[in-house]
Amino acid sequence: MKTNTLVGLSLSALMLGGTMVGCANGGLASASSRSDSALARNAANNADKAAKAMAGGKAAKAIGFAEAAVAGMPQNADYRALLGAAYLKAGRFTSAHQAYADVLSLAPGNGKAALNLALAMIAEGQWDEARKTLDDHADTIPARDRGLAIALAGDPTGGVELLTAAARTPEADARTRQNLALVLALAGQWQVARSVAGVDMAPAAVDARIVEWAAFARPAGAADQVSALLGVVPVKDPGRPVALALNATVPVTAVAAVEPEAPAPEEAAPGMEMPVEVAAVAATPADMSGVSFATRREVVQPLPATAVAAARPAAAATSKAAPVQVAAVSADRASSSSARALAKGNWFVQLGAYESAGVAKDAWGRATRRYPAFAEQTPAGVTFKSFYRLSVGGFAKGDANALCRGYRATGGTCFVRTAAGDQVARWAAPAKVQMASR
Repeated sequence: MKTNTLVGLSLSALMLGGTMVGCANGGLASASSRSDSALARNAANNADKAAKAMAGGKAAKAIGFAEAAVAGMPQNADYRALLGAAYLKAGRFTSAHQAYADVLSLAPGNGKAALNLALAMIAEGQWDEARKTLDDHADTIPARDRGLAIALAGDPTGGVELLTAAARTPEADARTRQNLALVLALAGQWQVARSVAGVDMAPAAVDARIVEWAAFARPAGAADQVSALLGVVPVKDPGRPVALALNATVPVTAVAAVEPEAPAPEEAAPGMEMPVEVAAVAATPADMSGVSFATRREVVQPLPATAVAAARPAAAATSKAAPVQVAAVSADRASSSSARALAKGNWFVQLGAYESAGVAKDAWGRATRRYPAFAEQTPAGVTFKSFYRLSVGGFAKGDANALCRGYRATGGTCFVRTAAGDQVARWAAPAKVQMASR
């Protein structure tokens, strides 16, 4: 998906704009006005060069200069934000995650850094962490951006609610409405999405936009949607240099002396540096042929084996302390009662994304041993090109939240979302049919 297919969405303008890191037209403020330190002046010069390289679409070169600036002044949040932006533009989401986490350590109130961090997490498949970041920084992230990010993090219904309220305010602009239209599409409300998009676009342009969104709503990997919004190609990323960590023990002078190396191919489409206007997009034809994504790594929400191992002796101890038959009946009754108490609805508890259905089946087995309440439920899954998403649901929102909280209390990882194509898991469907036939 080319960069221009999704312009008009406020995220693509916000993420890589120069104002994000304190850059003016003349670049970052010169350090000579603040300090006579040669190191500080050199860091400022490197930051200026990084900003200019970013403006020229040279992400690898920008990364080199930005890393040198951070090495010179590691406590400067603006330089670290500039480095994070360079990593994003190069499609290096793990490095961007680390850079923006450092920014928030130095400047907790930086809403733009928090939004960028959440997007990097989404691209890594860390949806629950991204949602928590968005919630923690709700007061500093504009609703039009937070709503879209929430939808990308697996909660399109929550995004619709937030953006609907934002679109009704006097300050609402075309980008807010376009973000709402996209999130409505992600939530499966295509007719409403078409109507909202048509407020600011010609009918022919709306038709083209809906075609683009239909492709956008079917990602093959965790990084696809964020990459499409930013107009970048994700690359295999080992993370930013260890010496550039905020509390690194490696001397920064050693880092600054090293000529930065260019990462894997990272050419991004130009034009992302400047804020975009929806009106300029109306005449742009849809072009879905430009999508090219790197190999996606497995995204798995781990279930620590230590907790499972610890649960087994505990279960054995319980059976010895009480008559076996009584204990079994009590557990069965409690489980059945819990299953009957769950009201039906459209909410699911997502447990993870795995390499294949077979890996997900093993994860489900571990989850049921960890949290017996899952044993009476039917697992659900969705197959994507490179991963298999595991969930359990069809519950009312309150029951889904309660189930997820209970699982987390045992050390599990999960989050609650609305239905998104979930079907009975492959390994569970045959067993269910056989039981019905009897």
